[in-house]
Amino acid sequence: MEKEEILNWSKKYDVDYPWWTHKEKELGDKLRRTRELTKDDLLGVVEWKFKENYQEERIMGLTAKNDDAEIRRVSSHIFGLSPKDDSYKVDCLCILHGVGPAVASAILTFYNPKEYGVFDIHIWRELYDEEPEFTTANYLKLLARLRRIANEHSLDVRTVEKAFFKKNIDEDV
Repeated sequence: MEKEEILNWSKKYDVDYPWWTHKEKELGDKLRRTRELTKDDLLGVVEWKFKENYQEERIMGLTAKNDDAEIRRVSSHIFGLSPKDDSYKVDCLCILHGVGPAVASAILTFYNPKEYGVFDIHIWRELYDEEPEFTTANYLKLLARLRRIANEHSLDVRTVEKAFFKKNIDEDV
């Protein structure tokens, strides 16, 4: 996609999904300000990632088992690392109950949308035309591709990722 098309699809995402856009901004602003994730924040990320998805209740139950102090410790540690530590960051977040690469990607994206995008089936389908396996390695593969596109167009990774998500949703009907 060219830059203008990316910007149009990303804007369409924001218009069509106001709850997701608002929740992401609210949580992202808080994470960047506090530089840590609380249990309530984690539950908010899971709600955002799985809203209206059949897995939401199960994953909310798993993440609710986490200790707030442990979530804060892990998140403040990974938020202090450089972007070169992406694999380590995802793996550290995956130590938490109910957190896999998809939820970890959402946490990292909320914290730093310039450098991260959400690992989602729709983005994967749009870029690779196949079903994803939700592994750290595949998230890093997706992230590298999103970053290349973002760098080519001087855009945030999240902007590019939202565009591919929305394009896949709208054109796959």
